[in-house]
Amino acid sequence: MLEDRHPSTVADYEDARRRARLAETRVGQHWITLRRARVVLLRAALVPILLLALFAQYWAGDIAPERARLARTQPAVLPIAGPADAQGRDTAVFDITGLGTLDASDTARALPSLAGLGSVWAVRYDNAGIDTKVIGNLIIKVADAARVHNIVLVGHSMGGVIALEIAKQIHTASTKTLSGVILDCTPVDLDAVWPDSRDAGERLLRWIGWLPGARESRTMRMIAEIVSRQSDFVDHSTMPPGIRTSRLGATVGEVLRTKIFNTDAASNGLIESQFEAIVGGGAIEDLRALAKPAGVKPRPAIAFIRPHDPYRDPVVDDAYSHQVLIDLVGGVDGTLLVVLTRHTGHADPIQQPGEYNTVLSEQIVPFIRDLHSEELAAVH
Repeated sequence: MLEDRHPSTVADYEDARRRARLAETRVGQHWITLRRARVVLLRAALVPILLLALFAQYWAGDIAPERARLARTQPAVLPIAGPADAQGRDTAVFDITGLGTLDASDTARALPSLAGLGSVWAVRYDNAGIDTKVIGNLIIKVADAARVHNIVLVGHSMGGVIALEIAKQIHTASTKTLSGVILDCTPVDLDAVWPDSRDAGERLLRWIGWLPGARESRTMRMIAEIVSRQSDFVDHSTMPPGIRTSRLGATVGEVLRTKIFNTDAASNGLIESQFEAIVGGGAIEDLRALAKPAGVKPRPAIAFIRPHDPYRDPVVDDAYSHQVLIDLVGGVDGTLLVVLTRHTGHADPIQQPGEYNTVLSEQIVPFIRDLHSEELAAVH
């Protein structure tokens, strides 16, 4: 009787029967013709289904929410400070930030000396991308509402490229007078960007161009940001190169804090627009347009801030930009002032506000005011 059997015998019997039953019901068990090939093809067909499911999760969890958020963003000009004196009541100063950032408000607040020129405003980009004509029109509307006639633009790093494009629009196609443009470590073209930084930007553009949804994806942004910082954690003293795990962890933490979870960080699409503004190389043509009067409007002053030691700037070859500026707007009858700083790096007013405000108040503000008066007298 079954009850007299040893328990292990019953277990073995039941397990064997279970295995036999599984074999009988396995997909393809009764296939005779090309059975192995048909099984391989069936398994292969499951791969795209799995990938499609993963892609749907990627789109729904990463792309769609960010795309909806970016659709609600728009450019803005935000008030920072009033003019420091009565002479600045007819001038508005607009601060424009650089690559990878969204809002110039913190930078403008770190530069109270700008109020020596007039009322101070900060430009906030549309996080979906940059349209300089839209920003230029917005600046003109703000100047109209504030009842000021003169405009000064301040551009930090890549923001200087944007500032020059807007400056040309204001100088040649508006009723406002462009008194000056202040460029802070600005690359006048792609050759002015050091190779390492240029390569990092080009890598990010490739990622954005190749991968679906990469313009909005925070996952792709994190990967690209970490890869662009590989020199911080890759040890090239060994073969093959090794990874410094502690530095990699610090890099990942910095990227998450400043780029992924920071709501003020620029989106992938905005960074693409910013970098393409440099690649386009329009700054040189903009400078040529600013080097001559526009009808009865005088030439604007151009002030360039750069470190005395060009190697203190790890992003831009400031000596290269310096030479181009001399060729285009400098010279005996030019409108260029170059200020060499001792302790600043790449476009870092928030890190070095003391030296920035000193050169602004003691050199740049008087230069723009005096040259504006001289140029007005010359055209009239």
